[in-house]
Amino acid sequence: MELRHLQHFVAVAEDQHFTRAAERLLVSQSGLSASIRALERELQTPLFVRTTRRVTLTPAGRALLGEAERILAQVRSAHEAVAAVQGVLRGMLALGTEQCIAGVNVARLLAAFRHRHPDVEICLRQAGSGALLEEVAAGRLDLAFAVRTEESTDQLRSVALTREPMTVLCHPTHRLAAAGAPVTPQELGSEVFVDFHPDWGPRRATDAAFTRAGVRRTVDLEVNDVHSLLDLLDENLGIAVVPHHFRHKRPSLTALPLKGTDEAAYETVALLPPPEATSPAARALMDLLDARPAD
Repeated sequence: MELRHLQHFVAVAEDQHFTRAAERLLVSQSGLSASIRALERELQTPLFVRTTRRVTLTPAGRALLGEAERILAQVRSAHEAVAAVQGVLRGMLALGTEQCIAGVNVARLLAAFRHRHPDVEICLRQAGSGALLEEVAAGRLDLAFAVRTEESTDQLRSVALTREPMTVLCHPTHRLAAAGAPVTPQELGSEVFVDFHPDWGPRRATDAAFTRAGVRRTVDLEVNDVHSLLDLLDENLGIAVVPHHFRHKRPSLTALPLKGTDEAAYETVALLPPPEATSPAARALMDLLDARPAD
């Protein structure tokens, strides 16, 4: 089994298309097809179901994908480790992050990293904390800035960034704003909620707070970005329970403390592989993060 066969296999699995994968890899489509056939002959099983429009993984292909990604990540780390010993940091930094993450200014951190390590290619992916955890565990990301989740894995370690309470945001004409007092989950059960997709960290923290309080709530308006959430609140279409720092993003909205939810606070972390599996680029980024001035 050759590394290029695994590289070709992963590219086709990602693009679900031979032509697009071949263009991305800068190889001919016939050469890519031959590489996949060679891998299938060696493993004695089909890896893809081929149709005229797309290709999908077979059960054997799905089993191979995770292992192939880990092998390629280890090979990349080996190259980067040798380059680091030679005094030059090269290769790629694959970073994941939630949107509007607390405790780190991602753009500023990456700018400092690029200035210090210009030979490292930076790849950034924004996603929810659940997906980011899986990506780091699978070796597809070097590290991720995410919200601490209840899932645990032996393949990851977490470095705490910050912890803050959850806050209720609402329109200034809303009845809660008129009262101007801290509220409990029990007082919010009948409200119309605006919230994020269940994989995003703020949604997970809010769900955990209400579950611990024994309050069932319904999210009627579900969005995938902060600005859409704030726009809906600005039109008085509902309320939201969000991390405390969100209150600065739309000063026109009213912010109220959420009582009785300390154990379900919003806590952000850096997710990394075990030390022996952490890439030189990820270690260099964490060194910059440790040395940064407080935001």
